[in-house]
Amino acid sequence: MNKSALTLALAVTLAGCSLTPDYERPESGMPERWVPAALQADTGKVASIPAAELGWQAFFRDDHLRQLIGIALENNHDLRIATLNVEAFRAQYRIQRADIFPGVSADAAMSRTHTPEAVNPLAAGTNTQYSATLGLSWELDLFGRVRSLRDQALEQYFASEAAQRSAKISLVSAVANAWLTLQADQALLKVSQDTLKTYEESLTLTQRSFDVGVASALELSQAKTAVESTRGALSAYTRLVAQDRNALTQLLGGPVPAELLEASSLGDDLLAEVPAGLPSDLLQNRPDILQAEHQLRAANANIGAARAAFFPRIGLTGALGFASGELSDLFGSNSDYWSFTPSISVPIFNAGRLRANRDYAEVAKNIQVAQYEKAIQVGFREVADGLAARATYSDQVQAQQNLLEASEEYYRLAERRYRGGVDSYLNLLVAQRQLFAARQQLIGDRLAQLVSEVNLYKALGGGWLADEPQS
Repeated sequence: MNKSALTLALAVTLAGCSLTPDYERPESGMPERWVPAALQADTGKVASIPAAELGWQAFFRDDHLRQLIGIALENNHDLRIATLNVEAFRAQYRIQRADIFPGVSADAAMSRTHTPEAVNPLAAGTNTQYSATLGLSWELDLFGRVRSLRDQALEQYFASEAAQRSAKISLVSAVANAWLTLQADQALLKVSQDTLKTYEESLTLTQRSFDVGVASALELSQAKTAVESTRGALSAYTRLVAQDRNALTQLLGGPVPAELLEASSLGDDLLAEVPAGLPSDLLQNRPDILQAEHQLRAANANIGAARAAFFPRIGLTGALGFASGELSDLFGSNSDYWSFTPSISVPIFNAGRLRANRDYAEVAKNIQVAQYEKAIQVGFREVADGLAARATYSDQVQAQQNLLEASEEYYRLAERRYRGGVDSYLNLLVAQRQLFAARQQLIGDRLAQLVSEVNLYKALGGGWLADEPQS
């Protein structure tokens, strides 16, 4: 009995062995700091607060937008699926972890058998047996196979959590961009309505001038052309507004409250400032990069399980209980029994299956390394694009604002000259169209600027926190 205890203790000591390769994080190849070209000359402007710690409720300042995001986080189906995936991987990890510990079971049974005299005259009759047994089964994880599978399941669980955060970031940014697009299209619709009203008034005046012989048929035709083209634009923006609302309905997972769809100006107070220059290692806070790294760790652990499959598997099975022909004597002094059955399974020939499994695990790890490096490169580009957009959109929007003011002045002068009979209607029509185009372009540029800020916030790992600090 002492020898068995010593053997068991030795086996437990050897169970600390593992064939899983040591994990080494691949080189990221990223620069030391994220600094846009516009800030390289002035390092004092480099921010030190990561965007991941700027919660979306603080970043988005419009109350209607915050309410829409809150509804989406509660009802969006894609986010719900991601959350359920986390629960599923958590359960799988718990299942795999349970294999490390011994399995204990308690059983009770009663059996009655009748043997005819024609079969066995000496044992003929009806026999009854009662039993109560406590069973134990355990695989000695000498080479770390079970623990490697547990580690793999754990990393898959962590990867699913990162995927959930990534889905939340994507949802927050998608709702914000959809809402901003709706606001821009509503503004464009309003501009089209105002422009159409101006064109219709001009057509009425031109029609009167034509009726008295002052305006030519060409000028009348030009006025009609301007009206009809603007009506076409009005129909297009009406359609876009409806489609934008449908997109929000899908993202929110249900009807959108009408009061949250009211038109709002695309002003400078919609979004908070996103930190511009950040240490490059903060990209490790991006959930998609964390997800790729956890999947890489899972593939690394799977190699250990594949290697351990080449070695023997040792199992211990035991039972301790009572058996008696009478229920009243089941726990008597002479009814106890026990059994101990160690077993060992050694792979001898499997037509190369184990070697193929090991090769597959190593190839799968190399695939995950490539996926991890790709995730970093994607993050690098998204942040770089966002910083480049920030450095240029401000000047672009200001230039378009100046162009709009000049177009308004051009339109006023052209209208005054046409009404005074100094200039032709063609110059007035050109001024009207230029003013309409300048208004449209300014709204489009402002929308692109806001969307780029939202995308930069997302690229830097922000959006999955509310107002609580990052843990």
